[in-house]
Amino acid sequence: MNYFNQFKWTRVACYMGYITQAIANNFMPLLFLTFESSYGISLTQISLLIVVNFTVQLLTDIITAKVIDRLNLRAVAVCAQFLAVAGLVSMGVLPHLLPNAYVGLIIATLLCAVGGGLDEVIVSPLMEACPGDGKAASMSLLHSFYCWGQAGIILVSVGFFALFGIEHWPVLAAIMASIPLLGGTLFAMVPILRLPGEEGGTTMRHLFSHKSFIWLLLMIFMGGAAEMVMSQWASTFAESGLQVSKSMGDLLGPCLFAVLMGLSRVLYAKIAGRVNLLPVIVASALLCMGAYLLAALAPLPILALLGCALCGFSVGIFWPGVYSLATEQIPDGGVPMFAVLAIAGDLGCLTAPSLAGRIADLNGGDLRLPFLLAITIPVLLLLCAGRLYILSRKKK
Repeated sequence: MNYFNQFKWTRVACYMGYITQAIANNFMPLLFLTFESSYGISLTQISLLIVVNFTVQLLTDIITAKVIDRLNLRAVAVCAQFLAVAGLVSMGVLPHLLPNAYVGLIIATLLCAVGGGLDEVIVSPLMEACPGDGKAASMSLLHSFYCWGQAGIILVSVGFFALFGIEHWPVLAAIMASIPLLGGTLFAMVPILRLPGEEGGTTMRHLFSHKSFIWLLLMIFMGGAAEMVMSQWASTFAESGLQVSKSMGDLLGPCLFAVLMGLSRVLYAKIAGRVNLLPVIVASALLCMGAYLLAALAPLPILALLGCALCGFSVGIFWPGVYSLATEQIPDGGVPMFAVLAIAGDLGCLTAPSLAGRIADLNGGDLRLPFLLAITIPVLLLLCAGRLYILSRKKK
């Protein structure tokens, strides 16, 4: 029997898909200040890169949601990885080839964003379709690989820049491209199953006929917003706002954020069968409020960095948790349900960090104010979770 004709390798491919998405979303933010100094790009222009990334991911989600039941899932998964390869290579090459370096960064962002959007739609349902029990635990574990990917990017980047200098970042971008290249090769060989509801059985009308679905959409919107405001700006906040070195800022800010986010997902995977998910999300939202307050108001840089890190632990359960809640509420939702949830999540990822960058630009580059305002995100998530709880009680 073919060694790769086993679903454990399908799971490995899915893990690599989330690592690829982490690279696509988080490698460029580590270089924001480098772009600003090297290419004369403002924080508003950098915010536009975030907008382009998540807008394109959002459009990819929308288009994919409409046609996913007619697409070859293997082809979509492989294409997602190879687009990420093209985007990472372009990131290091095009700014030096084109007359306008910013245009090169936009093109690279577009390629990575389409690949990331396809990954977002396809990887979770492919994992959900793998045979086995403990779906909520598997989903949380899967999403933890996004965090390990994010932490790995930072650790590798810090080491690379220390050894070779940050001016050689295009070489690192090419090295990073080897991961989606390997992932795409693996997706081409592993067995793939479809979820129930994909063969034309799930419609938007069916999804929205469930009263809980709109609240799930709002929850994942808030979850994406709460995660990405800190994830996208933690490195810049540490360097420019807290006046620590880039290496130390990256390690204590976004790297620790990612590690604690991954840890929270692994911990939930361990206890998923013994606790109710909704109270865990509520507790996480309360912790998220405290983390943003600490980052914004702490008098000492080390305490502000601790707030950044705690934010990672608090937001870890939001995205996979809503996916698991949706599977419980609408078991026949299939890939279209995951696609619509991804659309709502990407809207949060798009609007919140770009708005934070704009507010910081108007405030002299100070990110403390947008971090302070960000506490409204977990507050709104709490309200949505409360409404979902009421609806769940009425069903019983």
